[in-house]
Amino acid sequence: MELVAAGVIRNPAGATFDQRILRIHQKLEEVIAEHGPTFMAVESPFVEKNAATALKLGQIRGGILLTGALHGLPVGDYNPMQVKKAVSGYGWADKNQVGKMVQVLLSLKEPLATDAADAAAVAIGHLLATRKP
Repeated sequence: MELVAAGVIRNPAGATFDQRILRIHQKLEEVIAEHGPTFMAVESPFVEKNAATALKLGQIRGGILLTGALHGLPVGDYNPMQVKKAVSGYGWADKNQVGKMVQVLLSLKEPLATDAADAAAVAIGHLLATRKP
């Protein structure tokens, strides 16, 4: 496995919700155009106790899935426990353990930012789940 690129999409403070979804879509389109991926892997959101937050996460996720679909990318969907188990061997691993394992599995000299490491872990989990023996 090799890490081609990693990053985090940040929205400017004060952006409206629709502007935030649009920015995420646009940034994902840039990444897809630049790197030409053959799949997309996403992590299912954890159970959110706040209904308003859960709804917003679902809307953002819908925008992300739509972006992948517009580019014909098949999507792997994994829950957090599956991702943690894939990279660390333990479904209850904490973020530090996941980050360290991503660093080891990808032979990185420096650790990734937490959100970028989480995304890389989802991609690693997808690769491991779909590899042919």
